[in-house]
Amino acid sequence: MAEKTLMKGNEAVGEAAIVAGCRYYFGYPITPQSELTEYMAKRMPKVEGVFLQAESEVSAINMVYGAAGSGARVMTSSSSPGISLKQEGISYLAGAELPAVIVNMQRGGPGLGSIQPGQADYFQATKGGGHGDYRNIVLAPNSVQELADETVRAFDLADKYRNPVMVLGDGALGQMMEPVSFTSSQVKLVDKPWASTGLHGRKATNVINSLFFAPEVCEAHNNKIQAKYKVIEANEVRWEEYQTVDAEIIIVAYGITSRISQSAIVRARTAGIKVGLFRPKTLWPFPTIPLAKLAATAKHFLTIEMSAGQMVEDVRLAVNGAKPVSFYGRTGGMLPSPQEVYNEIVEISSGKGGE
Repeated sequence: MAEKTLMKGNEAVGEAAIVAGCRYYFGYPITPQSELTEYMAKRMPKVEGVFLQAESEVSAINMVYGAAGSGARVMTSSSSPGISLKQEGISYLAGAELPAVIVNMQRGGPGLGSIQPGQADYFQATKGGGHGDYRNIVLAPNSVQELADETVRAFDLADKYRNPVMVLGDGALGQMMEPVSFTSSQVKLVDKPWASTGLHGRKATNVINSLFFAPEVCEAHNNKIQAKYKVIEANEVRWEEYQTVDAEIIIVAYGITSRISQSAIVRARTAGIKVGLFRPKTLWPFPTIPLAKLAATAKHFLTIEMSAGQMVEDVRLAVNGAKPVSFYGRTGGMLPSPQEVYNEIVEISSGKGGE
């Protein structure tokens, strides 16, 4: 068994990135993920890597573009307002088909909002906060160990599909401390013959670009990346189910709210209420088909989020009117408590719960 170390979530992401072969990090400090930037500042020089605190989030994401274009494994991180500033660069990365990992430890919004945990960046992450028809692969861990594991996986997926991958955490996950282990055997470095330099002994010069003056050429490029997204949807959907086999009520939650919801489910089961949890581990691609299958046996769905209601739209699309879908959320950095989730379960079970 791998040795475990007690670490903050933010620090675990940094160490996992290094284990994954990341040697370039460009970022800018912002609460509640500043520990990640600090960790990379300390660790990168020790592994002959490059750490650079950029003058802004806009600068940082464009440095990521340059490093990714050269074939390096590169990462940036921020929290909600900072990710907003990176959106143009993320669209450029997707348009140029460049692999990069972007970490967002969400906080309350909109605007500067609060420095407390949030989940109101779901639309931004999964629907594309930047311009154009592009997609990020979006991973949603719910523990410090998963933050580490999914960070390693993010680099592998980014290289596999030549696409930005976002690890979507939140302030609670970033700040909490839990035992975590790192397995270096997980690393899967690949050759990148498309890269713009001779990093791997190549002499040919490649051009990295997302600008196409001829509309028919731009459309052909769009068709190419849309075909790639279909392959990702077919092969990279991941989710987890808990007590769903006989569940009449299905809670849908991701990240820290899935753990809060699971605590409420344990109590509800003790009270004789048949309730289960469906946890998307990829927010894009969203696990639409497996969630839809549960509508054949469940009577009601309840989505729990730290937002005014964002993922609930994808849940309703998946269920497609087959069964009622309710929503409960807290905003501004407030976390729902297990008691609040339990109360919602009881309301639905008694026939009083609604939208």
